[in-house]
Amino acid sequence: MSEEVDLGRRRLLTTATALTGAVGVVFTATPFLASWKPSARAKAMGAPIEIDLSKLEPGSMLKVEWRGKPVWVVRRTPEMLKQLEQATPFLLDPKSEGSVQPEYAKNEARARNPEYFVVLGVCTHLGCSPLPKFDAADVTVSADWPGGFYCPCHGSKFDLSGRVFKGVPAPANLTVPPYSFLTDTRVMVGSDTSQSA
Repeated sequence: MSEEVDLGRRRLLTTATALTGAVGVVFTATPFLASWKPSARAKAMGAPIEIDLSKLEPGSMLKVEWRGKPVWVVRRTPEMLKQLEQATPFLLDPKSEGSVQPEYAKNEARARNPEYFVVLGVCTHLGCSPLPKFDAADVTVSADWPGGFYCPCHGSKFDLSGRVFKGVPAPANLTVPPYSFLTDTRVMVGSDTSQSA
């Protein structure tokens, strides 16, 4: 018996099998490769955020979230800025030499624009969130309190520039994130590429 091989049909079946296999590989690989891309939520967690400061009153604080951490923007009054000088002798790192902040925030105000203070609201001791205690001589902190931030968890104290006081558990000043002013009343946290206000 002799069988004749239909070469045309064999090529068609081989091609159809190869194409079906290729389509299967694409359908299998697509979700796998897509899982390597960060989700929109993951992208947003690291993306810069824009904050509108136009309604922030002098002496008040705005709270937002960036990268899963609280960011505070304090609009300081001239009186609050004077309190910075009064606190200096009691500070552990008054010149912010051992602290985390961009180079432009390595000054007494720890800010590009002294009126607006941008800081992460996370205590450098154990990661609690300090409370704003802006009033000088606030008896809930101490009679000689110059104003700033107080962490009720373990008693760490920071001045109105987030600089840590001597003798408290926190080892460093509050962290100043990278930021830039887009306009006089709009700030972008997470990016410091534009000019300061």
